[in-house]
Amino acid sequence: MSFSELLNSVIFRINDYELTVYELLAAIAVLVITRIALYIVRLFLRRAARKVDPADSRHHSIYLLIKYFGWTIGIILAINTLGVSVGILLASSAALFVGLGFGLQTTFQDLISGIIILVEHNIKINDVVEVDGLVAQVREIGLRTSKIETRDDITMIVPNRKFVDNNIINWSHSRRDTRFHIDLGVSYKSDPEKVREVLMDCASNHENILTKKGRMPFVRFCEYGNSSINFSLFFFSQNAFRIEHTKSELRFKIFKKLKEAGIEIPYPQNDVYIKSMPKPEK
Repeated sequence: MSFSELLNSVIFRINDYELTVYELLAAIAVLVITRIALYIVRLFLRRAARKVDPADSRHHSIYLLIKYFGWTIGIILAINTLGVSVGILLASSAALFVGLGFGLQTTFQDLISGIIILVEHNIKINDVVEVDGLVAQVREIGLRTSKIETRDDITMIVPNRKFVDNNIINWSHSRRDTRFHIDLGVSYKSDPEKVREVLMDCASNHENILTKKGRMPFVRFCEYGNSSINFSLFFFSQNAFRIEHTKSELRFKIFKKLKEAGIEIPYPQNDVYIKSMPKPEK
């Protein structure tokens, strides 16, 4: 058997439809070319992103859109190469698609939400977000679901509609520098200026706290409390995802420095005054 005869040989036949070796190889070639083309596009976008801003993840969103569009075109071409008309296939399956549409409304909603996220770019890879009161970092954005990682290093799979329909706090949306604060109260016997000096010293010497212009830590005298005078230490950090660890280290340091400075952190207490005592009965 010649090579030409081998290519034209029929693999199987159903009624008027027959599949040849050539059509099968051509369909496989279309899918392989699609995969190679998408790989080249991904490399190109990565290199372009590194030249502009390595931290920018917009190239990933662009690649996902190109990937989904490319595979859709590739699969349609592969089906046509096999000798199957996509138009006839869709027309004959119209009733099935209607039924699937009703049964998969939530899935389609997630798919549309995924496209909206990729186009609007309000949520990006490595953004720190708060979803349903849970702080997590975005690790992957898919067409239907996204993966986020909590502070306990647990990966959660979240439907994309949550990012579109719910109120989401994106701590990294506008800038990477995020402001945080620590509250504390000290005894009324303490010198407020000394308290501010201690707090500023603790914050300024921490490696995860920014000290550049416009991002310097500062202390606010908040109120005169029942048992203490209350302060808030505000600081900026780029380590938003692990900020609770930074806060813990800062509290350890503040407690030690206040104790060394002789500044007391009081506990709530109430004074009871008895104006008169009833006379004992004889």
